[in-house]
Amino acid sequence: MTDGRKILIVDDEAELRELLTAYLGQQGFDVAAASGGDELDKLMMLGQPDLVLLDLGLPGEDGFSIARRLKKPDGSGPAIIMVTGAGTVVDRVVGLELGADDYVAKPFDLRELLARVRAVLRRGSAKPTAAAAPEADGREIIGFGPWKLDMAARSLRRQDGDLIELTAMEFDLLAVFATKPNRVLTRDQLLDMAHHRDNEPFDRSIDVRIARLRRKIEIDPARPQYIKTIRGAGYMFTPKGE
Repeated sequence: MTDGRKILIVDDEAELRELLTAYLGQQGFDVAAASGGDELDKLMMLGQPDLVLLDLGLPGEDGFSIARRLKKPDGSGPAIIMVTGAGTVVDRVVGLELGADDYVAKPFDLRELLARVRAVLRRGSAKPTAAAAPEADGREIIGFGPWKLDMAARSLRRQDGDLIELTAMEFDLLAVFATKPNRVLTRDQLLDMAHHRDNEPFDRSIDVRIARLRRKIEIDPARPQYIKTIRGAGYMFTPKGE
């Protein structure tokens, strides 16, 4: 699954940039590379890539700042795979909070990287556009509170029709919750049901995703009405907001 998808590599290691450019190019992707934020900005003026492979440990403007610029508050922007140092769990969590879609830790296997790139692009290709119809005959629409979750269009809208941008992972999690209401689900169950088990390789990353989802659907994310934390067990979705 390439279809000429555009990938932008941002890394200050010239040898790694050359290696990844050659390898991903051989897989059919349209690849460009930048050594830092300034070069990235010039390349972005030529068109937005589908995915940015972003090293967090850049000199000058670091990867966190770049990720913050690339990912808009509504979730729009290119998909981002962070490249982190081995064992830097805090960096990964912060990166996910900023809207990154996945991560790989150095040193990484090229085949693993390719699998993650394809998985992120595949999930992203299912994201709805602003022009998507909020409802159509035969579609499964799950309503809760002021929301309508369209399972076919993979979209979330307010009852007034406004579209809420969700990442692919956020939609998958919300779909699991909506189809399993009033039931305690463990973190492991959520990962399995959302089919993201192989893309969540460190503990508690699911908590980061749920925190982001709460910020989009809850009136007060600190006191969630719909996605409740069940201490020592996991999470439970209450569609009536009780």
